[in-house]
Amino acid sequence: MSDNCLFCKIARGEIPSRKVYEDEEVFAFHDINPVAPVHFMLVPKLHLVSLIDAEEAHAALLGKMLLLVPKLAKEQGLDNGFRMVINSGKGGGQEVFHLHIHVIGGGNIPPMVKRS
Repeated sequence: MSDNCLFCKIARGEIPSRKVYEDEEVFAFHDINPVAPVHFMLVPKLHLVSLIDAEEAHAALLGKMLLLVPKLAKEQGLDNGFRMVINSGKGGGQEVFHLHIHVIGGGNIPPMVKRS
């Protein structure tokens, strides 16, 4: 973990959060500015800046995270589906530079891309 990273501090319990899940490798918590009725984030406890920085050595951790998302989504009441978003790098809209998966659902989720 990084000393100055916001998500590392949340995962360590130094900053309060509404925890969804925790184990030795990952931490999930509700977003403080939700864009939908259910909006939580899943982060690795390992400080990994973004998906751009992921390497083969991270494959098991990334796989674990992807498989955990539907389980946690269902536990949060998202039986009818959800959106998963990973912003990678400044050009990809990433604001906190610690890999995180947004899990969003409930209500009417608009399409990601407007179609004409």
